[in-house]
Amino acid sequence: MSLIVDSFGRKVEYLRLSITDRCDFRCVYCMTEEPCFLPKEQVLHLEELAWIAQAFTELGVTKIRLTGGEPLVRTDCDQLVSLLGKLPGLTDLSMTTNGSRLTKFAKPMFDAGLNRLNISLDTLNPTLFTQLTRNGKLDRVIDGIDVAIATGFKRIKINAVILKQQNDNEIIDLVDFCRGRDLDIAFIEEMPLGEIDERKRARHCSSDEVKAMIEAHYPLQLSSKRTGGPARYYTMADSSIHIGFISPHSHNFCHECNRVRVTVEGQLLLCLGNEHAVDLKSIVREFPADIERLKAAILTGINLKPKQHDFDNNEVQILRFMNVTGG
Repeated sequence: MSLIVDSFGRKVEYLRLSITDRCDFRCVYCMTEEPCFLPKEQVLHLEELAWIAQAFTELGVTKIRLTGGEPLVRTDCDQLVSLLGKLPGLTDLSMTTNGSRLTKFAKPMFDAGLNRLNISLDTLNPTLFTQLTRNGKLDRVIDGIDVAIATGFKRIKINAVILKQQNDNEIIDLVDFCRGRDLDIAFIEEMPLGEIDERKRARHCSSDEVKAMIEAHYPLQLSSKRTGGPARYYTMADSSIHIGFISPHSHNFCHECNRVRVTVEGQLLLCLGNEHAVDLKSIVREFPADIERLKAAILTGINLKPKQHDFDNNEVQILRFMNVTGG
């Protein structure tokens, strides 16, 4: 049972641990076209990441997802997975990836102890894919997905951010892609992080709109499936896959939030839509062997976790981009 309980009685059992702010893509909803990445000395070392993860598991966290940036651009990623996979009490170790490097790394990560994969895929149009990612190649990602399936990963989930007038005409194509490969899929409302302008506001597509488009082709039934995250899942009568909707704008899920994030700089973020943070890096570097001090800082910091976020597409609230925050 988790010892990390916020002031509203919510137990934190899930950590999203960012291991890099770097990525081989430049997705339009994640970062600027010419991002400024962190100097190496500001980034948590392998041992520091593992130490922080151990502190959380000793406090009762059972699920860790590795995020970025793109985790697989970090050359010691397999070593970290191996270290985390040995932590007592950790029952679910997953990763969010853009899929571009899975042809090379799916098997090493699986062998190192990675349990599950979330793979970002917003379009099946090669030209649009390159536009949205600013430099990615669709065929590399699809090949990576197929290698991950062949490697033995179960219940792989595709994450798709739907943007009006860009990829909203591909919703059914993405569902059919997942039906054909027995992949779950989650449709995600774009987060209002970073620079907000009129063009960004206009492209927002709500979960209700996406769900209505799907139901015109495939009637959906609410599922009891829960993964520890914010998605609400649905099923179809003629398929085993689950379709999820993550709706930070239209359907606030804060009342049951069970997760926190640690950025690659070691900032403990208590809420995606809030700037409150606790500096864990300073503790692990000043007191590198004192896990009790680290755990105490986590327990104290959890009291900063707000009751809810309040995203507003009409104003900038959070200046950091998702590659800095951690997916």
